[in-house]
Amino acid sequence: MAEEKTLTSKQIYKGRIINVRVDTVELHDGGQTTREIVEHSECVAVVAIDTEKNVLMVRQYRKPAEKSLLEIPAGGVEENETPESCAERELQEETGYFPQKLEKIGGFFSSPGFCTEFMHLYLATDIIPNPLSADADEDIELVRVPLSRIPQLIRNGDICDAKSIAGLLMVISNHR
Repeated sequence: MAEEKTLTSKQIYKGRIINVRVDTVELHDGGQTTREIVEHSECVAVVAIDTEKNVLMVRQYRKPAEKSLLEIPAGGVEENETPESCAERELQEETGYFPQKLEKIGGFFSSPGFCTEFMHLYLATDIIPNPLSADADEDIELVRVPLSRIPQLIRNGDICDAKSIAGLLMVISNHR
């Protein structure tokens, strides 16, 4: 595959969470086109499993989806923060638990057709209560789901966001 050479790049929006730019690129055949690109920082997602083989999930309202979603804890990597320390912080903020064991199990681009966001995926075990305050704009409910029920919840559409499906299926496939 030939790379697309960027000819020009113009930022058209700068926000608190995302920026948007439009790049003019040269295609492999010499033609030109534009690419609308959402710039978003790196993120983490955490599959946390307690001693009873329950997955700690969170339910929260997501405005773009216009409904509450059942998800694995996740969040953005802050400036001068490592993905691993971000995973620990997000798990504490969203579930009230700290992982004594944290293992990176993968990573992926969330939507590479238009977004720069890369998500680091972690498995958290040996979790202990140790809460941090949640972000002021978050209203989160902790939901414990037996690991054995996860495939059914994905099939039924009860778990329907990509990061949760990817993370949970990666963990399930490694625990067989």
